[in-house]
Amino acid sequence: MKVLVVEDNLSLLESIKQILSDEYEVDTADNGDDGLFMAQQNIYDCVVLDVMLPGMDGFEIVQKLRAEKLDTNVLFLTAKDALEDRVKGLEMGGDDYLVKPFQAPELKARIRALLRRSGILSMDIHTKYRGMELLSKERGMVVDGQPVKITLKQYELLEYLIQNKGKILTREQIFDRIWGFDSDTTIAIVEVFIHHLRKKLEPFHYQKDIQTVRGIGYMLKASEGE
Repeated sequence: MKVLVVEDNLSLLESIKQILSDEYEVDTADNGDDGLFMAQQNIYDCVVLDVMLPGMDGFEIVQKLRAEKLDTNVLFLTAKDALEDRVKGLEMGGDDYLVKPFQAPELKARIRALLRRSGILSMDIHTKYRGMELLSKERGMVVDGQPVKITLKQYELLEYLIQNKGKILTREQIFDRIWGFDSDTTIAIVEVFIHHLRKKLEPFHYQKDIQTVRGIGYMLKASEGE
């Protein structure tokens, strides 16, 4: 899972990154404009967002995200502790509010609660789709009861597709999510990995579940009854 932290205090930004990096892949931004641009890519499961930022503030960022129909979880993180600020943040589209100073366990707990509430993080640590089961601890996969060898990137790609089943994901979204903005490779790697993933699923007749949306990207079709 991937988290974006937007905070202008660089020492705190690095501290939060270290706190979260044992559970999530963490990207960072230290100003509002960069934070908005990164959040608009819609590749994050949660955005930890300071209110007071250089340029665009956190309230403006979340307003723009919600206006664009982006429902990414947003946890406001700020030194402001007045009731009206907490209410304003939630009314503008924030999902939770944590006041500085805070303890690391509470930050982690609040993010996990948001991910569970939105269905991204299940109490069951295994991610399932039809006969496929991803084993988070081992970063492995079982298909129709049979273990299937899978690389870390293939695991992350399939996990991202399952989390967004029934939704079209652009090549850019997949690339930024799995390889990251600073990757040395090119976006063509997405097509290569989709091909390899389909090959892994072909013996089980699940390869056609990963559908190509011509000129846009890919979609894992929703399971029957969903």
